Amino acid sequence: MKTSIDSRLIWLNGIIIPLQEAKINVLSPTSQFGANVFEGIRCYWNDERQQLYAFRLSDHYKRLKNSIKMFRMEDKYTTDELQQGLIDVVKANGYKEDLAVRQTVFIDGFGSWMSKGPTNMFIAPIPKGRTLGISELGMKCCISSWERISDRNISPKIKAGANYINSRMAQMEALENGYDSAIFLNDQGKVAEGPGSCLFIVRDNVLITPPLSASILESITRSTIIELAQKEFNIKVMEREIDRTELYLADEVFLCGSAMEVVPVLSIDKYKIAEERPGEITLNLRDKYLDIVRGKSEKYKEWIFPIYE
Repeated sequence: MKTSIDSRLIWLNGIIIPLQEAKINVLSPTSQFGANVFEGIRCYWNDERQQLYAFRLSDHYKRLKNSIKMFRMEDKYTTDELQQGLIDVVKANGYKEDLAVRQTVFIDGFGSWMSKGPTNMFIAPIPKGRTLGISELGMKCCISSWERISDRNISPKIKAGANYINSRMAQMEALENGYDSAIFLNDQGKVAEGPGSCLFIVRDNVLITPPLSASILESITRSTIIELAQKEFNIKVMEREIDRTELYLADEVFLCGSAMEVVPVLSIDKYKIAEERPGEITLNLRDKYLDIVRGKSEKYKEWIFPIYE
């Protein structure tokens, strides 16, 4: 790594500059109202190959484009421009380690909360290791008192900065009450997802996850886990509504997402899940996922994009 965290380089409006010089107008709609959409993209270092792989990059850009469309923003960046910006700023920093890259398209200028533009973008990579420390087994969660946003108010399909206030409220409540994270119910009282993560349970060796209609993000990690469960482990997968009480009775529970990866849930509302030990299916899926993102599986090479030529 050429640069420290505080002095790392940021891509802003087509120019790569030091973090301290990356400025955004405080009166812009993104600053005042959270008028932006973004992707959190993980990149993984393979030391044997001396290569950094971005995971499912094209899928992230497809979702970013969909968010721009649904948010009714001016769409001025091509997919090639989005990708090249990420490559350029990662290379400029000289990163050869695991990263999280925040790529945000925002509404700049002096407009209002309903402005469509002008749009600009920043791309900010930062080193990021595993979600759990080496001594940690998983998370202790609670059911949030806050309801998950839905397509009837502000769609969870839009990965917008403003949407994450909903996640903030649930996560802060959980932390204040001594838990590690939260689980949302939707407006129908069914299980939705965690703050910034999707949810799976295992019951009688069946992997179950809420459907896309359950007020959840169209998660790239979720679709990855479903495919791996079916193809690699011959596990039956069901996308269906989940009742709150099913969580308490589950054999295994885990949360997943680009930032979170795959994290076992040890208890929910102090109901122990499998005596607070990660389950076999969870651990198998996690280990396979981490192998694939590091480029250790030729079978899924279409999912990884090499940063360094």
